[in-house]
Amino acid sequence: MWGAPESAHSRKLLLLGSGELGKEVIIEAARFGLETVAVDRYEGAPAMAVAHRSYVIDMLDAAALKDLIRKERPDYIVPEIEAIATQALVELEAEGYNVVPTARAARLTMDREGIRRLAAEELGLPTAKYQFADSLEELRQVIDELGTPCVIKPIMSSSGKGQSVCKTPEDAEACWNTALEGARAKGTRVIVEAFVTFESEITLLTVRSASGTVFCPPIGHIQKDGDYVESWQPHPMSAQQLAEAEAIARSVTERLGGFGIFGVELFLTKDGVLFSEVSPRPHDTGMVTMVTQDLSEFALHVRAILGFPIEGVTLLTPGASATLKAETAGQAFVVSGIAEALALPRTQVRVFGKPEVRPGRRMAVALSAAENVNQARAAAKQAASMLKVEVKGDEQ
Repeated sequence: MWGAPESAHSRKLLLLGSGELGKEVIIEAARFGLETVAVDRYEGAPAMAVAHRSYVIDMLDAAALKDLIRKERPDYIVPEIEAIATQALVELEAEGYNVVPTARAARLTMDREGIRRLAAEELGLPTAKYQFADSLEELRQVIDELGTPCVIKPIMSSSGKGQSVCKTPEDAEACWNTALEGARAKGTRVIVEAFVTFESEITLLTVRSASGTVFCPPIGHIQKDGDYVESWQPHPMSAQQLAEAEAIARSVTERLGGFGIFGVELFLTKDGVLFSEVSPRPHDTGMVTMVTQDLSEFALHVRAILGFPIEGVTLLTPGASATLKAETAGQAFVVSGIAEALALPRTQVRVFGKPEVRPGRRMAVALSAAENVNQARAAAKQAASMLKVEVKGDEQ
């Protein structure tokens, strides 16, 4: 029980990272009458438009982060990105603050090394072969050992930034530079993964709540340059594959603990299911759930955070999502083609409201429902192709 936002009896949710996924979390929190605070490193982040208050800070600055949280004294601290001073969250949790799902989960999943070692070395889950490197010389040695092609990623990044495929040993220096440029924190450590030949790549949204653990129907997706461009639900899987996927997801999320939704990324190969990564928060590929499920991933996350029961998830219809990405940079721009996209049957559009564009930045998503996944994918891609980002130069 709680009172109206900004009253003496309100309950407060503070969001760390206020992009398009955070915006939907704030909207769902508002449905329950929570007071909401959006935090990000830049002014005008999408969730700031729908929160009661917002702040711009460097979330990797532990002192600034702790000062803000002690000032606001939120009931729930909800990390929505990786680039956060997670040790500060550990210390704040020790003071009695509620970090979602836990400070340990935020710390482990912030860097690929922590979560990969947990999954492969502690839990014994199947993963691609991997090694780490701290210099270009070490990277060359690792590439020789794992062979090419291989995938090189910074220890900490998001939305595929800094990720590349090393096709030959001669690509090592270029891949090293790409990783350093895309890293979201200081440091030069990278993870090198042996190339996996997979039939498909899925996200298994896993919800931990007061009722226990439930799974959303699997979401298939396609990535380009390490970043998602298209997703669909449900993705076809055999009973054996689904059982393996759920066992992997249950194992890793139980170890991370806490309540909330987890985006567990998996590879489906001819030899079985492999664990890839996990995010203790809504997943970008899961935006499709806004048209497919009775409760979207954002609604599920907030319900779980608040301690409400979640007995199961109902798939209402097959559906798909496709993204609109900017091709140029600028601050004066418009998104056009919305009316044309919305003229397509059972199609929705979400414009994120970011304050500026740059090449590759996600600016909107088209969501389509249909009788089957193939029809939904075709409709979502058609709708997304109708959307355009038009940079207007320095017009006022």
